[in-house]
Amino acid sequence: MYAVQVDTRRNARPGLVRGLVRGPARSLSLLLAALAAGQMPRPLMAEEPAQALPEIVVSASRVQLPADEIGSAVTVITAEELEQRQIRIVSDVLRDAPGLAVSRSGGVGALTQVRIRGAEGNQTLVLIDGIEVNNPATGSEFDFANLLNAEIERIEVLRGPQSALYGSDAIGGVINVVTKRPEPGLTLVARGEAGSFNTQDGLLGLGYGGERFYLSGSVNRFVTDGTSVAERRNGNGEEDDYDNTTARVKLGVSPVEALEIEAVGFLVDSDRDDDAFAAVVNLTDSDDQSEALERYGQARARLTLFDGAWVQVLRAGIIDVDRDSFDGTGAKTSASRGEKDKLDYQSSFLFSTPEVAAAEHAVTFAVEREREEQFTDSSFSGRNNVEVESYGYVGEYRVALWDRLFLSGSGRFDDNDRLFDNEVTYRGTAAFRHEETGTRLHGSIGRGVKNPTLFELFGATPDFTGNPDLEAEEAFGWDVGVEQSVLDDRLIVDVTYFNTRIEDLIQGAANTAVNLPGTSEIQGVEVAAFAEPLPGLQLNAAYTFTDGEDADGRELVRRAKHIASFNANYAFELFRRAANVNLGIRYNGKQDDFVFDAASNRSTVTLDSFTLINLGLSFEVHDGVEVFARGENLLDDNYQEVFGFGTPGIAGFAGLRIKLGPVAHAPN
Repeated sequence: MYAVQVDTRRNARPGLVRGLVRGPARSLSLLLAALAAGQMPRPLMAEEPAQALPEIVVSASRVQLPADEIGSAVTVITAEELEQRQIRIVSDVLRDAPGLAVSRSGGVGALTQVRIRGAEGNQTLVLIDGIEVNNPATGSEFDFANLLNAEIERIEVLRGPQSALYGSDAIGGVINVVTKRPEPGLTLVARGEAGSFNTQDGLLGLGYGGERFYLSGSVNRFVTDGTSVAERRNGNGEEDDYDNTTARVKLGVSPVEALEIEAVGFLVDSDRDDDAFAAVVNLTDSDDQSEALERYGQARARLTLFDGAWVQVLRAGIIDVDRDSFDGTGAKTSASRGEKDKLDYQSSFLFSTPEVAAAEHAVTFAVEREREEQFTDSSFSGRNNVEVESYGYVGEYRVALWDRLFLSGSGRFDDNDRLFDNEVTYRGTAAFRHEETGTRLHGSIGRGVKNPTLFELFGATPDFTGNPDLEAEEAFGWDVGVEQSVLDDRLIVDVTYFNTRIEDLIQGAANTAVNLPGTSEIQGVEVAAFAEPLPGLQLNAAYTFTDGEDADGRELVRRAKHIASFNANYAFELFRRAANVNLGIRYNGKQDDFVFDAASNRSTVTLDSFTLINLGLSFEVHDGVEVFARGENLLDDNYQEVFGFGTPGIAGFAGLRIKLGPVAHAPN
């Protein structure tokens, strides 16, 4: 995937996604009016009107596309939205995206799973700057616990089976995180804040952008005393610390006009206190600890020939994730290491046939080689080390007809090196834009797969033996939606129906893993709306209804039937300085979860619904200097996302942000 720059000038609407709404979000606003001695705030307007550039999406195809030409359901969340909401932990903003359910097993830093359209957490593929970061040693799942907002430019959420483009792990969809490229000239960004639970957060970023060269780096340090991982209502009052240091670097050079070379890398070093499992009550205070060291990197070369008609991309990426756990005495109880390296080449041909339907065509071919390795060692299972290698071959064709109808078809063959069956996956999309009425129709259909994990295939413990005969989990999904825009795009509503059927789910049985018979059926409706009733005032709302059952008709756990969010943002001037008010409301309905008794028998419990209200304020006290404050969980709602695990109560934070250097973004 390619990092692209979009116009985020003050008066440009950020995150203008005509796909499935513009990144759930933007904001209500309170008028905070007579706050200042008789001086009423006025909407913040640029000196000259700025036209918003079309939002470009990089994850929905093998080529970059304007959002309103995409048939798949996609949401884009921009850097401006992340700042308006004062997001520090990326998973928090994902709660606002249609179709997503987020489950955190405790406070900040605890295991965080993201499910798309009812699929499992390890059926969500996560990319950061084009690097596939799902960890082979943890069920090919990405833990969002340690992902901070360290200079993120945009987040794309692509929903529905995407295996035709990305292979395994993309049954539910893809979350693509792109970090910032430096602006022209030299830029310095610094942020510091402190607040509840003795939380301290600091970021320092430096970047230089030139005509043929750019370099940027940042360091983000987040520490907190936290709250008890174990539910405090069960008598657990011990604070569980968490600290995270995230470092990132991005380098780009263009030795000649047709060639772009980019290298990115980031490192996450984190430690957290944990609590111990106990029979019946599930979790109790203890002095357990865990630590992780995550390293990711990628190099990419992009060659563009014949005035953009032929584009070739060569990429090499690697991930290396180490995790260790310790008991209250400091003795190591488990260790894991997941490694993945990937090499891929892609070639795209772009051409037009103006005399035939005014058509624009894109044909893409790609070949990939991927190696995954996991190492695990624990006091109860012993040492285990396994490796797997696979090859993928991809083809995609896109066509735009009369600048109204946009169609795509893609297919993929995965050669799984005889360890398990080879797979063929496909995807088709369509979008139709009727500008006269402001209507856009969109839909997609596809087959996805989730390969067995290395542990399920070859893992070994005293009570478990892997099953090398496992087959991949299969999914068939489709969606169809309509987006309607009125009042010159000041009101946009998008409604999408989705349906997914998943077969051959893998679960433990006796002392091994098996493919379960039957089909899990998941269907639902996503609604997203954006409104701009007044200059400077932007409102976003999202609602998802999910009806999911396993093959035996049981409701799927940790997927609430009803999830909704509302965000309002008001940008205005106060004393001729920029000011901002942001209100966020998130609702999570009742949901089922598992609970185990002393004999490890599993039953189901229903968790109560909850509503979280957050409020953020910011004010520019000097050019490039901003003070801010926010409150979280203002109703002090006592809730659980995972049974037995506690969550933070009401909290407040305040800080300062400084930016020195140019304001405009580099041109695409």
